[in-house]
Amino acid sequence: MDFELTAGDLAFRAEVRDFFATGIPAAWRTRVRAGLRLQPEELIAYQKRLAARGWGAPTWPVEYGGTGWSPIQQYIFWTEAANADAPAQFHQGLELIGPIIFTYGSQAQKDQYLPRIINADDWWCQGYSEPGAGSDLAALRTRAVRDGDHYVLNGQKAWTSYGHVASHVFVLARTSDELKRQQGISLLLLDMKTPGITIRPVATMDEKHHTNEMFLDDVRLPFDNLVGTEGRGWEYGKVLLDRERMVTASVAVFLIQTVKAIREAATRRAVGGVPIIDRPGVKAKLAQYEIEVIALQTMVLKVMADAAAGVDSGPLGSMIKLRWSQLTQAGTALWVDALGPEAAHFAALDDGSALPADMPYAMQGALYARVTSIYGGSSEIQHNIIAQRALGLKG
Repeated sequence: MDFELTAGDLAFRAEVRDFFATGIPAAWRTRVRAGLRLQPEELIAYQKRLAARGWGAPTWPVEYGGTGWSPIQQYIFWTEAANADAPAQFHQGLELIGPIIFTYGSQAQKDQYLPRIINADDWWCQGYSEPGAGSDLAALRTRAVRDGDHYVLNGQKAWTSYGHVASHVFVLARTSDELKRQQGISLLLLDMKTPGITIRPVATMDEKHHTNEMFLDDVRLPFDNLVGTEGRGWEYGKVLLDRERMVTASVAVFLIQTVKAIREAATRRAVGGVPIIDRPGVKAKLAQYEIEVIALQTMVLKVMADAAAGVDSGPLGSMIKLRWSQLTQAGTALWVDALGPEAAHFAALDDGSALPADMPYAMQGALYARVTSIYGGSSEIQHNIIAQRALGLKG
């Protein structure tokens, strides 16, 4: 593959770089480097800034309001964002349900939802996993029963990230009973203000409110909220999950932020008057980590080039998701080590100590990183996909 930048690519990079030089508030940067998502209101403000430039949907076709950028332009955009410590865009609406709507949805659904996704007027969450139906999603029990021109929805969803702030949710529900479990499942769009929806927070060890349980009790929604054809939700859901893994392709570029954070912390912290970055063991670990990040980014470019050419990348999406999870966890652990024992504090000390700005967030980011090997398909699931599709193993 030839990744030499053209004159047009270089001009585009200069434009993007100029935007990020002034477009990201300093208060965001340390949290972003920690691998933490910004607050919803901050992500909404960021998305609106991008949308105002026409950059709100980097991967969408122009006809649906997207940029129509080439894979190289997408990579340039994400790389410049990472170098500027900008956040990744929130993906549930933009990269998951949005493309499903413009591929399978009705014209009315496209007109209603797509512009609002790009401009961050709606915030979407995902209603897939259930108690007993996470990795085995075909075991879901949430049911939608036709009642005239409505569905009546009952069930429970688990790990509903940002359900407490979302305006809408896309839900997989069983609409008929078939011999094959994957059949009879439909994909539905739901306004979170609909009566019968209850959200309960789930505590996580990083002490931030990310995720929730969602209970659906006699929730009525119009039949027009069905995406595509009834009973084909499993098909749409698989496409969505493949896209969720491919979202990691863009996020993987942002690992360069972790490399910078480790290097800066190791340069800043001295033991016995010597910066720990000068220790051979620390240098070797950082160098190895950076090499592995670059290797992953090269795989990302390959997948992006395949996508532009209409080529099926096979299990590469699962490989990227798996490797990104491993490197995210390894990188945040290295960063905590570089910062030293005080990184165990979640917040600045009250004894007047002058802690670095990143200190309160490092351990929080490392703890949050544990979830990356679970969401979007657990690492065990990715191993199975790679074994079956890349190695031809059966089991």
